[in-house]
Order: sequence, then structure tokens, then C-alpha cells
Amino acid sequence: MENRAFEKAAALRRAAERILSENAYQWGHMGACNCGFLAQEITQCDRAAIHRAAMSRSGDWRDQLRDYCPGSGLAMDEIMDRMHELGFSTQDLINLERLEDSRVRRRMKRQDLRFNQPADVAAYMLAWADLIEEQWAEAQPLPQLNRELARV
Repeated sequence: MENRAFEKAAALRRAAERILSENAYQWGHMGACNCGFLAQEITQCDRAAIHRAAMSRSGDWRDQLRDYCPGSGLAMDEIMDRMHELGFSTQDLINLERLEDSRVRRRMKRQDLRFNQPADVAAYMLAWADLIEEQWAEAQPLPQLNRELARV
């Protein structure tokens, strides 16, 4: 698991908290949707700046992620660069926009998620953050406990 696991999880948690606490969620707005809220947390850009960047080409987040070109100089690609630098893959972000990651859904034990409902989006983000942290913990080597127990 990448060494930025806790930063990723924290960004997801902050985005989820803001989705629930602010009355600003709009699935059809590139800066205030599922990926938009996460992008705000990672880039510190406001929703309007993210939306403006997205309007430089057509499509929603899924379309723009598929068209992503690192180093293009386009503002939207620079936003995606920052998200990738933190460890989110293109597929992670595509899945986030429609709440489609089967690992996260299994962890939630829910299949009835609505991708454009703030409470469902926040629950998905929180479950994903938990999953990232659990995967990180499982990947860590056990301390020298086994050697110490062998000596006893």
C-alpha cells in the first residue's frame, strides 16, 4: 500500500464531512460533485475554479478522466495530476463519480447506493477511507514480536 494512505483517507473523510455539512452538493456541477468535492480537498481550489477548469473540454468527470493527458498544461489535467500524486488512480476516480468500486460496496454491505445523493456519496467516501486504512495496516510487517516470543 502506498505510503500516502493516510493522506488519501483523510482527504476522503474531509470531503465526506463537507458534503454532509454544507448545502453545496450538486452532482451536475464539476466542482461540487463526488470527484469535485475530493478535488477541492486535494487541490485547495474552490468549486468554481474546478468547474471553470472542467469547462475547457466536454464531458463529465468520467469522460474527462478518460481523456486525461498528464503534462497537457490544461487546468483540469493539472487538477487530476494532483489527485494522482496523492495516489488516486484514474479508475478510482471514475468509480467515485458513480460509486462503483465493488470493494467499497462490499465493505458497506449496500448495493442500493445512489451516486447523486449526498448521504450515499459521503457514506461511500467514509467506507473507502476505512478500507484504505485497513489495507495499509494489513500490509505492514509485524514487529519483532515473533522473535521475542520465541525467546521466552
